[in-house]
Amino acid sequence: MKKRIPLGQKSYEKLKAGNYYVVDKSLMISEFLKEKNAVTLITRPRRFGKTLNMSMMAEFFDITKDSKELYKDTKIMNTAYASEMNQHPTIFISFANVIGNKQMMINNIQQILAELYQKNNDVFKDLDEYDLPFFENIRRNFSMPDKIDLNGLDNALSFLMKQMERYYRKKVMIFIDEYDTPFIEAHINGFYNEIRENLSSMLHQALKSSNSLQYAMLTGIQRVAKENLFSDLNNLVVCTVADENYSQYFGFTESEVKELLEYYDLELNDRVKSMYNGYRFGNLQIYNPWSILGYVSEGKLKSYWVNTSSNSMIKQAMKRADEVFNDGYEKLVENGELETRVRMETSFFEANTTASLWGLLINAGYLTIKEITDALEGKYVLKIPNNEIKREFQSLTAYYFHLDESSVAYLLDNFQNKNWDAFISGYRNILKTAVSYLTNWPPEDDLINENSYQTLLLGLFMQLDNKYEIISNRERGSGRLDILLKSKLIDRASFLIELKYTKDTNVNLKELAQKGFQQILDKEYAMDMENVMKIGMAHCGKQVEIYVGKDAESIG
Repeated sequence: MKKRIPLGQKSYEKLKAGNYYVVDKSLMISEFLKEKNAVTLITRPRRFGKTLNMSMMAEFFDITKDSKELYKDTKIMNTAYASEMNQHPTIFISFANVIGNKQMMINNIQQILAELYQKNNDVFKDLDEYDLPFFENIRRNFSMPDKIDLNGLDNALSFLMKQMERYYRKKVMIFIDEYDTPFIEAHINGFYNEIRENLSSMLHQALKSSNSLQYAMLTGIQRVAKENLFSDLNNLVVCTVADENYSQYFGFTESEVKELLEYYDLELNDRVKSMYNGYRFGNLQIYNPWSILGYVSEGKLKSYWVNTSSNSMIKQAMKRADEVFNDGYEKLVENGELETRVRMETSFFEANTTASLWGLLINAGYLTIKEITDALEGKYVLKIPNNEIKREFQSLTAYYFHLDESSVAYLLDNFQNKNWDAFISGYRNILKTAVSYLTNWPPEDDLINENSYQTLLLGLFMQLDNKYEIISNRERGSGRLDILLKSKLIDRASFLIELKYTKDTNVNLKELAQKGFQQILDKEYAMDMENVMKIGMAHCGKQVEIYVGKDAESIG
């Protein structure tokens, strides 16, 4: 029988004991010990194996466990660091599920800390008269279900560390998974300032002030709470997706994906690569592990990666974006990539800049780095990683233009089915929203031009890239075409679109659209192509007309 597919498995112990397929990432332990950094923060998108890796680290070091069976067939056992197994008092907590409203989050943190104290109950034996009152106060704060803040819990971790060092006579390893989830959730739901101070203080006392810390590792999407947690944390090393450190341990490399698929009698072909490959961590090409395992489980090439929390965070950030970001976003949609300055080591909601917003999109997994053009200046070429993310990205683009996603889906169905009356009616309704939104930008009239409509259409068509190769501004025939949706199937039509624009409300848009159609013919944009629908579209503000046909045949 084949080994079980580890989809959604977050416990390393259960992974190894439950006959699951294992991609060996254990050399991450040796890199951690070799670096000897007091505190390491690794930022990666959701569902890239952060929780499982942190569980693996904790199982290895935990002095209360015997982990020989778990690691007997792993690469770490062939290194000099194997002797470190089960030699350190260890704290492992995950904030991945600290979500919801304020009360739910506080209760969740109370429960996490209470279970941590219960697990390490032995270290609190024989407390002296100085430590006992602190212990009793912390315990009281665990058992207050209606508690409205984290007061009294600021020192919960640092106090536990002190007692663990006293009991084991060794300093403590700390592993905190998804440490930024409470900060992100609080920010999204409007109570960030109410929870930030106490939570930052708790982490700061454990990671900076405590004398009981050996080494710590944190994972999250981004670096947050800089003013309390990280402002004077001079022992911190941040490893983003741009860094080579730890690059091979989150997500799957191509060789790991090939081996995994072959084990389950599947092939790593171009369709799989274009759907799930495309991330760049350090100098490595990385596949989304969640999506690969979903594909193995179902055998279907579809979107498995959903990042609701990050999506909400990004949408909020886009509301506050400036015109520099908006200009860059439209270039990204139009060209498929963008060169820009990026700042990945600071959260957007604490440093509200265009560079940190691009960093958020990278850290959250919506964009990846294609090329580093100037490391000192923080200049990168960014792109959408793969076809799966293009579908996720389409919802952001609909939000960007203030469009309803169901209206977009209906529009695209009519377009593909050549229901032109329904398509143009739906498109006119979309224009009423999109153009009103665009004309809110400061105050130059030329912000609404042919390029604006091209960006809008490319954003709408983005989710069709599994059926069509979407091409824009490409030299073809004797000119440069505006938009080509080139069908990936022989028996399905392709679509060529030539856009026209005028500010003159007296111009006959139907005639202008027909000129766009005629330009496709005159410039031979469809040369060497068969079964091509040729479309002229003419815009003036919120008004549009369309002229569709193949060669001489046309429909107004």
